[in-house]
Parts: sequence; C-alpha cells; structure tokens
Amino acid sequence: MFDHDILIHTKVMTRHIEMLDALFKHATEGIVVVNKAGTIVMLNPKARELFGYTDIELVGKKIETLIPQRFSGKHVDYRDEYLEAPRARGMGHLLDLFARRQDGSEFPVEVSLSPFKTSDGEFVVSFVIDITERKKQENRIIEANLEIQKLNAELEERVNQRTKELASAIKKVEESQEEVIRALKKERELNNMKSQFVTIASHEFRTPLATILSSASLIGRYAKTEEEDKRQKHVQRIKSAVTNLTEILNDFLSIGKLEEGRVQSIPVSANLQEFCQGLIEEIKGLCKEQQQIHFHYEGITEVWLDKQLLRNVLFNLLSNAIKYSEAGKSIFFSIKSDHTFVSIEIKDEGIGIPEADQAHIFDRFFRAHNAGNAQGTGLGLNIVQNYIDLMGGKVSFSSEIGRGTIFYVKLPNHVPTNNKND
Repeated sequence: MFDHDILIHTKVMTRHIEMLDALFKHATEGIVVVNKAGTIVMLNPKARELFGYTDIELVGKKIETLIPQRFSGKHVDYRDEYLEAPRARGMGHLLDLFARRQDGSEFPVEVSLSPFKTSDGEFVVSFVIDITERKKQENRIIEANLEIQKLNAELEERVNQRTKELASAIKKVEESQEEVIRALKKERELNNMKSQFVTIASHEFRTPLATILSSASLIGRYAKTEEEDKRQKHVQRIKSAVTNLTEILNDFLSIGKLEEGRVQSIPVSANLQEFCQGLIEEIKGLCKEQQQIHFHYEGITEVWLDKQLLRNVLFNLLSNAIKYSEAGKSIFFSIKSDHTFVSIEIKDEGIGIPEADQAHIFDRFFRAHNAGNAQGTGLGLNIVQNYIDLMGGKVSFSSEIGRGTIFYVKLPNHVPTNNKND
C-alpha cells in the first residue's frame, strides 16, 4: 500500500514537472531566472530568441549583460535594492525600458518580476515582452495626434485669418454705409438749404424790391427843385433796400463758400484800433435815430488776424446790435489785445434772446421767436461761428429778455515768433 502511494505521488510530480517544463519552453514571453547575486541561472527559448544568445553564452553572466550599457551602472543599485526586499511587480513604472541584444542593438521591453524560493536558495524570475510593435503603433498615434494638432492649428489660423478678413470687410461695408449716410445727410441738408433759401429769398427779397420799385416810381413824380427833400428820402430808401439785398446775398455766398471749403484764415498784420474805428464809421449809416456806438480799445494796436473774416464777424455782430435795439439805445464795443489773444465784447440794450432759443442761436436759418419783422436770413450768427472757428477762436454770449445781449469773442493773435521777441 505504501509503495502504491509513492508511485502515484511520483507520477503526479512527474506530470507537474512536465507541465511546468512545457510552460517554460513554450511561453510567448521571455523568461529569465536570476539568483540573489543577480546571476542568470536559467532562460527559456523565447528569451534566447529575444536576446540572440545561447544558454552557454548567458548562464552564469550578470543580468546587466541584457541591459544597455548607459543604464547598466545604475541598474546594479536598483537590483541590489530590490533583492533586499523582493516582491512581485512591474519594472519601470511610467518609464521606457530597453533591453540589449547579443549584437548590441536595443529594443523596447516590458518587464515583470516575481521572487520565489527553492531548496537551492532565493531567485527572481523576469518575464520579458518585446513591445517594439506596440511602440511603433504608439509613435504612429503620437505622430497622428501631432499632425491633427498641426492641422487644428492651421485651421484655427485660417479661421482667425478669415475672421479678420471678414471683420475688415464688415468694417469697410460699415464705413461705406456711414459714407453713404453722410452723403445722404449732406444731400438732405443741401436740399433743405436750397428749399430754405428759396423760401427766405422770396420773402426777404420781396420787401426791399417792393421798396425800390415804389421809391423809384415816386422819385419820378418829384421833378421840382423844392421837392428835393422828398427825392432824397426815396433815394435813401432805395440805398437801404439795396444794402439789405446785398447783405442777404453776401450771407448766402458766405455759406456756399464755407460748404465748399473755399474759406481759409490768413492772418496779416493790422492796426486793430484804426481797423475798428473805420468799421464803426462805415456802419454808423445803419444806426437808428440817436443810436450811438461807444468804442473802447485797450492793449497793443498791431495784431495778426484775418482782416476780412474779422470784418465780417464784427459787422454782423454790430449790425445785429443795431437791428435789435430801439432808437436812442447805445451799443458798447470794447477790445483788449496782447501778444497772445484779442478779446472782443459787443453789448447792446436791445430786445434780448429768449432763454428757450439760446441753445439754437448759432444754428443755420434759425431766428429767435421775438425777432418780429426785423429783416434777416437766420444765417448771420452761423457764419460768425464758422469764421471764428476758422480763425481758431471761440464765441459765446449772455442775454436777458428786454435788457440786451453781450457777445464775447476770443481770437488768438498769430504774432510771428520774431515779432514776439521784439
């Protein structure tokens, strides 16, 4: 009975050994067994195939024989450290591992370690897999990803470029639309101006033309010498009507030149005090009965300004002061000048400007509601503002109903540099 049991046990052991031997020899992984000293004691056929060695060439050699020389020095320390406390684990976590063939060539591997003990001592079995094809596939995937990233970057760049081009095109369209809108607005303003011109011209021209016609007809009736006073009265009425017509035409001509950009400020040297006194003498003929212009000048007399533009500004402001003031009222005209600025103040004791109208007083064709039957085109103050802007100056005013209006004009004195040093 005892011999029978031994025989059965022997057969089982033999079968287990045969199975293990078959697994060792036919495994698809390379198997390398080393002892605690790191010496190779055994390897299977797949390992010999992977590394290109025979058993005789490897058995008894250190495991570092199968490791690239650039890593073998450090591997000794890693191996000794592992053998101090061996355990089943994979090698090189998150690292690329390489093995060295007999001909010195290298290939990427994946390695797992498993320690075991026998009656002959402690050993470690290494399972080695050649992952060359896997690495090639990974590299192809990486290259494909890089190519995709490159294509994405190119696509993003193209999209950005197209976006910029589209934004530029939209901006140009918007600018074109704005230009068209400005042109249409300008055209509407021009048409409106023409319409207003026709309306105002037909109204404003009718009165002086009727005056001229009637006075001219009446003059013919006064043939006698003693009727000279009556003739002169109608001659004066004709002169006044012609002056009104001339002012209206001058206003429209000035607006036309401003619209076309044909008006420029050209400063010249002028004796401002004499210039203003001459202008006062010229405008006195417009004054109503017992109206007086009080002139005060302070500062340097020689200034650099555009005389024609300044004349138009002063003539307009003074004629308005006369026009909107009652007979017997005074107009105060004062100037202060230095090498930097010329400050002008024109004050009347007239009807004043309603507070509700003051914000629009410089608008084209605007006339205050209390202007009544006083002749005017509503262009004078608009022209004044444009001329002052051209001269680089500023205009403002203060007004009170029934007490009068004060206009303030401040103009730069364009004295040449060498004159300032004199």
